[in-house]
Amino acid sequence: MKLKQKILLSLASLVVVSCAAVPKNQMAAATPSTQTQSSTQSKQKEQTTVKEGTFVSGEHNTQGTARIVTRNGKSFVELGSDFKTSNLGPDLVVILHQSKNVINTTKPPAYPLKKGDYVILAPLQKFSGTQSYSIPSSVNLAKYQSAVIWCRKFNATFGAATLNS
Repeated sequence: MKLKQKILLSLASLVVVSCAAVPKNQMAAATPSTQTQSSTQSKQKEQTTVKEGTFVSGEHNTQGTARIVTRNGKSFVELGSDFKTSNLGPDLVVILHQSKNVINTTKPPAYPLKKGDYVILAPLQKFSGTQSYSIPSSVNLAKYQSAVIWCRKFNATFGAATLNS
């Protein structure tokens, strides 16, 4: 019996010593990454796609997808990883437009837009790839039917995506 008790006592001592030997910063470092993972997972669950569409070219070749999503109560226009447009335009902006068919309701070659039919969200961040643009809470999303890449300086529509639910 005494031998069995000594072995158990030795094992218990090893467990206590090995736990004490782990530096505090390593134990603390494990906790935030776990919190970050669960936080990221819950943020992904909170994102909802409201509307989505595919770009049609206007003044310049524009392709890929656009969608309106909501995350944590805020709305965004997101351009997909397949998004691509020409780098030939100065002052390119991302806008929401009231028309469902922007390209066919205007005239080539520039496909100009009428003031009051759109709301400007922000300058285009890059000519291709995934990007996100915040939609102000004052914008009534039910009123806007398309996401558009527009050259403000020359009133030229590069491409438009009709957004469907």
